[in-house]
Amino acid sequence: LQSVMESGGGVVQPGGSLRLSCEASGVDFDAYTMGWFRQAPGKEREGISCISGGGENTYYADSVKGRFTISRDNAKNMVYLEMTALSPDDTAEYHCAAERTSVRGMCVIGGIGYWGQGTQVTVSS
Repeated sequence: LQSVMESGGGVVQPGGSLRLSCEASGVDFDAYTMGWFRQAPGKEREGISCISGGGENTYYADSVKGRFTISRDNAKNMVYLEMTALSPDDTAEYHCAAERTSVRGMCVIGGIGYWGQGTQVTVSS
């Protein structure tokens, strides 16, 4: 890979939905675990969801389990994060990441090779 870049952030009302996209440039996309992290002001960075290269393994943090869904399209070098039932606690800058590691290696241990510039998600009425 060469880089990753997020899109799709914005302002949404509580209870609403939003889909984030991440486009990776370069080759061997399917060799990389992809993940989504978020960081809010005054809070630690949180690995919220990761997906293995072939899409067979996924990880979700407890804070988003049941509300967020990660997916990838290896033909398009894309990874997505479908977010539903959003609350103000989900307000943060969301980053896409890539690394040749396991989903736990990325989301839990924090192994990150490529890191996007981030997209802001604000949940507010």
